[in-house]
Amino acid sequence: MENQLAKSTEERTFQYQDSLPSLPVPSLKESLKKYLESVKPFANEEEYRKTEEIVQKFQSGIGEKLHQKLLERAKGKRNWLEEWWLNVAYLDVRIPSQLNVNFAGPAAHFEHYWPPKEGTQLERGSIILWHSLNYWQLLRKEKVPVHKVGNTPLDMNQFRMLFSTCKVPGITRDSIMNYFRTESEGRSPNHIVVLCRGRAFVFDVIHEGCLVTPPELLRQLTYIHKKCHSEPDGPGIAALTSEERTRWAKAREYLIGLDAENLALLEKIQSSLLVYSMEDDSPHVTPEDYSEIIAAILIGDPTVRWGDKSYNLISFSNGVFGCNCDHAPFDAMVMVNISYYVDEKIFQNEGRWKGSEKVRDIPLPEELIFTVDEKVLNDISQAKAQYLREASDLQIAAYAFTSFGKKLTKNKMLHPDTFIQLALQLAYYRLHGRPGCCYETAMTRYFYHGRTETMRSCTVEAVRWCQSMQDPSVSLHERQQKMLQAFAKHNKMMKDCSAGKGFDRHLLGLLLIAKEEGLPVPELFTDPLFSKSGGGGNFVLSTSLVGYLRVQGVVVPMVHNGYGFFYHIRDDRLSSSNE
Repeated sequence: MENQLAKSTEERTFQYQDSLPSLPVPSLKESLKKYLESVKPFANEEEYRKTEEIVQKFQSGIGEKLHQKLLERAKGKRNWLEEWWLNVAYLDVRIPSQLNVNFAGPAAHFEHYWPPKEGTQLERGSIILWHSLNYWQLLRKEKVPVHKVGNTPLDMNQFRMLFSTCKVPGITRDSIMNYFRTESEGRSPNHIVVLCRGRAFVFDVIHEGCLVTPPELLRQLTYIHKKCHSEPDGPGIAALTSEERTRWAKAREYLIGLDAENLALLEKIQSSLLVYSMEDDSPHVTPEDYSEIIAAILIGDPTVRWGDKSYNLISFSNGVFGCNCDHAPFDAMVMVNISYYVDEKIFQNEGRWKGSEKVRDIPLPEELIFTVDEKVLNDISQAKAQYLREASDLQIAAYAFTSFGKKLTKNKMLHPDTFIQLALQLAYYRLHGRPGCCYETAMTRYFYHGRTETMRSCTVEAVRWCQSMQDPSVSLHERQQKMLQAFAKHNKMMKDCSAGKGFDRHLLGLLLIAKEEGLPVPELFTDPLFSKSGGGGNFVLSTSLVGYLRVQGVVVPMVHNGYGFFYHIRDDRLSSSNE
């Protein structure tokens, strides 16, 4: 009876999903007021006056009509933005997504028990894989704790998308296939795919009802590694996933038309729990400098990662690891969560497996052998060339700043995230002599299926502070006052965004209503200041706080001449990755 009671009172991962509030539609007046404030740093008086007129006209005219239609739409949906956001931000995008959209990051194990060491790739790989599979089992049993702020539960839906999820290319729009089920919902796939030297293998991770152990996983990985290192390389079908989306969709259709068995093989990869990649490289990494490892994970060998997969776990020859994930189905906090879980387990067990060495008689991995012809091989080499050409345009620097961390900023009553955002504004201002339009991720997980909102960090207050820092005639006291004003503004805006009172997604909703109704694009969106201030995905600075843990991650910049700035904040250090 006690056990039953314990079970019934235990919180389940997805139990609050049905009771979360719907995503609200902000007030039109408030959104336009906030928008006007956000363009100020990028306009002279005349430009600002012109934009002000456009906004007033929009508010009393077409904007109000579109807003009413948006309110109507919101009545029938718990999240009016969800489907639109998925399509506009991810599925309709035609540029290659593996490089431009995916996020990636190194595993932090190299900081403690697993420093880079040749000859450890397979053994460590079996342990990291086992801990990841344990997390999968926790999710299936709904034992991953519900994220909360105070006592308020946050949306956990994105955690359904971590395993057995894959994007599938379409001619004009991609789709997401999700095969994951909790135990109470039914069967879920239990195989993983391993990519090595252009070849693909598959094996089940459940044997006779039990999860395979690290020694058993080691046997499977060793078999694949030996086979691939003693035989010719495979065609590298995976490289096609790094191609421009419509081109990949056509190549995929051709591949299926060539042999129906190819479709079954593709579906095996799509439904797999995750893709495990074996790389031959040994990227340099230290706790102070992980530029090389991040480059290897973000822009490494396209033949050994499936760019459309929600979870590619990547292993390198020197026993360091990372992941590369499709961004469409979830945001990075999901990956941060599992990465932290795995890192803690490895740390607690001193990087070793302390269980039984017994290996059961498990079927060997099976190779997925695609039928290919000259055209497919040509498509693959074109995809590789395109990928390497684009990747060469990216510069990556990832260092740790060890003078201080969040302990000191909190001690001074300054919010650590705002501290970094303002430092970033000042750095850009000093480097370029002008303000930099900046996107920071705000989360909206208080709401049903909430994901993110744009937080525009380049405020009027931030610019005034930057100007004061560059002006030797301004006193220290005045600089401090301006800094505190910039802090207060940033903190209020972040709070508003998380409470569903941001304005960027609202404006996007109004634009999409106009498009759906076949109306001309309102002048608000064609006004040069709209894109100059970052609108329409034109932020020169694309930034995000990865968290307050050991986990780090990156995404490429939004625009060609821009910066990607991703950072995590610890007690005694601040680590950032910039591209």
